[in-house]
Amino acid sequence: MLESLGGQIFNGLVSGAFYAMLSLGLAIIFGLLRIVNFAHGTMYMLGAFVAYIGAQSLGLNFWVALVASPIVVAIVGIVLERTLLSRLYKLDVLYNLLLTFGITLFIEDAMRLKFGMQGSPYVIPNQLEGVLNLGFMIYPTYRVFVIVASLVVCIATWLLIEKTSLGATLRAATENPGLVRAFGINVPALITGVFGFGCALAAFAGVLAAPVNNVAPLMGDDIIIPTFAVVVIGGMGSILGSIVTGFLVGVVVALGAFFYPPISGTLIYILMAFVLLVKPTGLFGTLEGSR
Repeated sequence: MLESLGGQIFNGLVSGAFYAMLSLGLAIIFGLLRIVNFAHGTMYMLGAFVAYIGAQSLGLNFWVALVASPIVVAIVGIVLERTLLSRLYKLDVLYNLLLTFGITLFIEDAMRLKFGMQGSPYVIPNQLEGVLNLGFMIYPTYRVFVIVASLVVCIATWLLIEKTSLGATLRAATENPGLVRAFGINVPALITGVFGFGCALAAFAGVLAAPVNNVAPLMGDDIIIPTFAVVVIGGMGSILGSIVTGFLVGVVVALGAFFYPPISGTLIYILMAFVLLVKPTGLFGTLEGSR
């Protein structure tokens, strides 16, 4: 019983690792740019596909893909931001949501035409095969790596945004772009960079997810709605809230599935409704949507 419960908690942490990285990217983009990026799940899917195509066509190993895929997807995000999204910043946020939703449909259909609906497996790297003895249970080495890698990336991103001069500049550019321009800082370039970085986080999560789940054109659809729920629970635009809530929700949903399986599919939305009733701004959010 104890080992089964421990395994379920670690499974929840793995799911939470993906939630945390995706919601972190969404929180950065919304918190700093006020863009609701519905195409974030597509960036996650593209990250996995770049790794898969690189392995099949170029023989790229997992470690190279873990670096290369986020860079490639960040470039895709930068092109989308410069050519399309930048034209809508002065309009209501709903226009950005509709545009990114349309981008999602277009890219997913293109990937389905090219690769079909059937998912393709991505092999776990040799260094991470097998299992680890955690003392109280045996657990796959790769899944432990996913948890650790996600924590490292999330904490590093939080430190970058909250504790460095670059993060302070980004926040200032959001709150008072005119003043930041007066100091000679290229605000549009900052905005583009932030959007690309958010897409890179999603792609990083996609590469990590590739050996766990099949690489498929609709894999982003399976995770983006729960990720939006995580962002709402943590607080819109809250960097720390996205990280903590991502892992927390992953564990809560896994435990719910363990004790009462029929509730597993809706537990995250029940949790979201409860949090909004108690604290409408989310666990870590404020009325101003501060981080």
